[in-house]
Amino acid sequence: MDFSLSEEHQMVQRMVRDFAAREIAPYVKERDRSQTFDRGILAKMAAQGLLGICLPVRYGGAGMDFVSLGLACEELEYVDTAYRVILSVHVALNGLTILQWGTEEQKQRYLVPQSLGEKIATYGLTEPSAGSDAVGIQSTARREGDHWVLNGEKMWISLADVADHFLVFAWTDQEKKRARDHTGMSAFIIERGFPGVQTGTIHGKLGVRAGNTGWISMKDVPVPPENMLGNEGEGFYIAMSALDNGRYTVAWGATGLIRACLDASVRYARQRQTFGVEIGRHELVQQMIANMQLKYDTSRLLCLRAGWLKNQGIRNTRETSLAKWHATECAFQAAHMAVQIHGAYGYSAEYPVERLFRNARAPLLY
Repeated sequence: MDFSLSEEHQMVQRMVRDFAAREIAPYVKERDRSQTFDRGILAKMAAQGLLGICLPVRYGGAGMDFVSLGLACEELEYVDTAYRVILSVHVALNGLTILQWGTEEQKQRYLVPQSLGEKIATYGLTEPSAGSDAVGIQSTARREGDHWVLNGEKMWISLADVADHFLVFAWTDQEKKRARDHTGMSAFIIERGFPGVQTGTIHGKLGVRAGNTGWISMKDVPVPPENMLGNEGEGFYIAMSALDNGRYTVAWGATGLIRACLDASVRYARQRQTFGVEIGRHELVQQMIANMQLKYDTSRLLCLRAGWLKNQGIRNTRETSLAKWHATECAFQAAHMAVQIHGAYGYSAEYPVERLFRNARAPLLY
């Protein structure tokens, strides 16, 4: 059993780490404070091949594997959650879903420009009254002549006010909607330019403030039949398969946040002195740092197992869900300990751990 990273994996790790340190880290504190999303980062990520990192070369991607995707997510969230989220929605939830379920025409029209970063994509399942209860969505699609007409609203959508393409879910069978029969749901690819599509940004979030989160409104949006993803009635299955990929990236990102808390705490423990010694000499602080290391190692091992299974083409819903559950819980606990180690300074924006603490809360909700 070999736990070492390949040369390609190490190259991806170094590349994304250097990129994040150069293009994100110097500006993230101000972006978080002002709650503004840097649209320019998307072109820079595209230039590095990140927006198509694990998608096939024939569809404009970099052709790397799922462990490479995971490592990129870890390095991005090490700096800030908002930038891992880009890969979660653009690549995992949207791109990989089109790759699995799309027709060749859909892949050429949507996946290729997305992989190249020429178009940005997101995923619209959550609604004002439906989160984890996917069957509780209220969006509908009715057949009218030679096209579908979509109505509904999506909420808490990452990149909602930035994306060009939206993968959305709606009921195409109203009788099954009333019976909560998930085989009445279907998936559609809609474009920002379609009549009736409007988006907006949500402000005032607790965390992930450097990212774009918003809503999508669909009012009598005409959608051509060729923009249905998969077959009619397969929407629920498509949504669940997409969430497997999304959870995988969230797990890796949370692992990066744990490492960020660990590194920040070690630095501070070597600088701060109490009772005449560095606080890192105190057993309680040592225990918290050791606990963070344990959380990082166990989370990373679960992520690597899920990545290996995905590379082998083996179903991994259970393993990916466990990795996401464990890593996100550990990330929030690590952030709590990091604030504690920093004391009053951990409660201040002067140090990064308060931002890490706020960011760590969101993945526990989804």
